[in-house]
Amino acid sequence: MKQGIHPELFEVEVKCTCDHSFMTRSTHKEIRSTLCSSCHPFFTGQQRFVDTAGRIEKFKKKYAQ
Repeated sequence: MKQGIHPELFEVEVKCTCDHSFMTRSTHKEIRSTLCSSCHPFFTGQQRFVDTAGRIEKFKKKYAQ
């Protein structure tokens, strides 16, 4: 490896808005996330479809042939 061309690696704590955190290594000194595997609907099993202005019904009606 060449000397002096690689970025500095830090031991950081990744923090989520749900107060879950874990340790990893990164070139950034601080990492904040809005979603993680502890609070994301796909991983928690609480996945919901948000239907705005009847888009799902409109799609089903259009392609219901």
